[in-house]
Amino acid sequence: MFGPRSRALQEAAGSRASYARMEAGAGDIDVLTDREIEFILARDSFYMASMSEGGWPYVQHRGGPFGFLRRIQGNRIGFADYRGNRQYLSAANLAADDRAALFLMDYPNRRRLKLIGHAHGSDDPADIAALMAPDYGAVPERAFLIDVVGFDWNCPQHITPRFTEAEIERGTQPLLDELARLRARVEELEGNRHD
Repeated sequence: MFGPRSRALQEAAGSRASYARMEAGAGDIDVLTDREIEFILARDSFYMASMSEGGWPYVQHRGGPFGFLRRIQGNRIGFADYRGNRQYLSAANLAADDRAALFLMDYPNRRRLKLIGHAHGSDDPADIAALMAPDYGAVPERAFLIDVVGFDWNCPQHITPRFTEAEIERGTQPLLDELARLRARVEELEGNRHD
């Protein structure tokens, strides 16, 4: 990912030595480990970047049930592409230039994972069926298959924690349960006082 200009700016900022050590230990591709796979499977959304036919970067949000983005085998991951606004920008972009970047966020825990790879759409019913989430009501149009060549875990320094409705409900349920117990106890005490 680092080109000559990135390296020059790193040198000027004093961060080049640590990135040079990281590059020295890198192979041709970054092999996904259990840590990355576990993180990928726990996501219910991500952002995917591609390059338009006119040379502009394009980023699109993808969402679905938890685990809709999954490992197929080795460093290949994929997801069923559900019918949306029918602009087909990502599909067209990746047909012209297969390079893609995925940005996966875990806002509550302030973690993010960036993936880069070669992606292509597949109309093969077997690919789509293999990636379709059970009991998910969306209509799949294709599968996207991505051969990951690199990844990077980023610094959490500026990630603002955000929570889904389900995460908030899970976090507040013990408080609601305790409140219900206290209200029941108060009602019981007041009932005894009137007897």
